[in-house]
Amino acid sequence: MDYKREEIKEYFDDFINDQDAEWIEENKDDLHYHAFNTDYYIIGTYQAKQWLGDQVFDVIEHIREYEQSNFGEVSTDFSDAERVVNMYTYIMGEEIVSEYVNKLEEVA
Repeated sequence: MDYKREEIKEYFDDFINDQDAEWIEENKDDLHYHAFNTDYYIIGTYQAKQWLGDQVFDVIEHIREYEQSNFGEVSTDFSDAERVVNMYTYIMGEEIVSEYVNKLEEVA
């Protein structure tokens, strides 16, 4: 699923551009945590509902499959649009950060 992937990647790129090279190298293993787990991507139910748009059920299914596969259970409260958006961006962030770190390692 690639819903709003480019937007989420731009968010990560902005985060990376705000860091210096030394910090990135020192925190390479924790970039995902710092970029996608220390703050909310979207705050507010209205904004979250607008962001999800007509893809809400596809996003929920993506989260459900991810959590079931990785944790053996689903824990995201799907009745809370804000939690849905932030969990989805967390999941997409894993892929984006992994690609970024792989590129860093190729250059090194």
